[in-house]
Amino acid sequence: MNGPKEGIILIMAKAKKITMDELLAESESSFKKAITGDTVEGTVLSVKKHEILIDLGSQGVGLVPRKEVSFSHNLKVGDAVTASVIEPEMDDGKVLLSLRKAAKDKGWDEIQSKLELGETVEVIPFDANRGGLLVEYEGIRGFLPVSQLSAEHYPRVGSADKEEILQRLNSLVGKPVQVRILDASKKDNKLIFSEKEAIKDGLAERFAELKIGDIVKGVVTGVVDFGVFVNVDGIEGLIHISEISWERVNNPSDYVKVGDTIEAKIIAIDKERLSLSMKQLVEDPWISEVEGLKKGSKVEGTVTRITPFGAFVQISPAVEALVHVSELGEGSDVDPEKIFTLNERKSFSVLDIDKEGRKISLSIAKK
Repeated sequence: MNGPKEGIILIMAKAKKITMDELLAESESSFKKAITGDTVEGTVLSVKKHEILIDLGSQGVGLVPRKEVSFSHNLKVGDAVTASVIEPEMDDGKVLLSLRKAAKDKGWDEIQSKLELGETVEVIPFDANRGGLLVEYEGIRGFLPVSQLSAEHYPRVGSADKEEILQRLNSLVGKPVQVRILDASKKDNKLIFSEKEAIKDGLAERFAELKIGDIVKGVVTGVVDFGVFVNVDGIEGLIHISEISWERVNNPSDYVKVGDTIEAKIIAIDKERLSLSMKQLVEDPWISEVEGLKKGSKVEGTVTRITPFGAFVQISPAVEALVHVSELGEGSDVDPEKIFTLNERKSFSVLDIDKEGRKISLSIAKK
């Protein structure tokens, strides 16, 4: 004798005028049992404090446990959902489900697609450490390393200023950033982003428009011992300490600070960075200050540096000259530190002027 299920199928077969075998195949498909790892679709039956019940149709009722209720706090009765099967049949007959896992699986699919297509996406950092920014995309947590930030956002400070680096990165938390996916692995739960990659096409176009000699405006993004970093419309520029001023520069921070808008001249262009000069925007005062000097001229100067090979003397604001050790006496035992005192002022005679090399040689003036 046929059971209830077979009887129902027989009645359905007669009503549809299809064969029993065809209807059995259709029935088996509709009554397919859930399998661990499957992705299933359903409708929210109820949303309670400690659980969510999902109508899975012929596969029964699914249960989303308490630990995921907060993750799904926007759900309401009647909403269509996609879930992953964790346990096909619990003791009470319900199917244990995970909405979070399904969302992550879907998120990884989306991430893989964006990676393959090289598309730009928007992320909002939620935290920072000295290595970079923590972000989330499609429910998956990822990382945006410092090295992959644009010139605008890269925290260009001294390597020892760890707290300032963190402070600069924290200023980006909560602000949208355009990035591309640099690396992604669901197996290793690794997701790395790059802001540099997201803007490189635009930068290439801007680079093509620039040439050596151009005067550009930029915003100072970092001041370090060896110079100044500048953001020029998304392109990073560096003003080396020797190109800040015609004067001798001991500390770049005496001339600019982070956030200043400055003008500079492009003196070199490479694939990733501009070399800039502030001092070349003004006339070299060295030329005018040596105008009246000639060999044999007597000058007054202040000793600014003492080295084993001689002493450097400031004879005007922009002109520094050298008294070579050979002018201090004969023999290899002459010690400039025994002859000069730092910051002392003395009289000297001009031995030679090399205007092309911007060099002046002195000797101690005879009394």
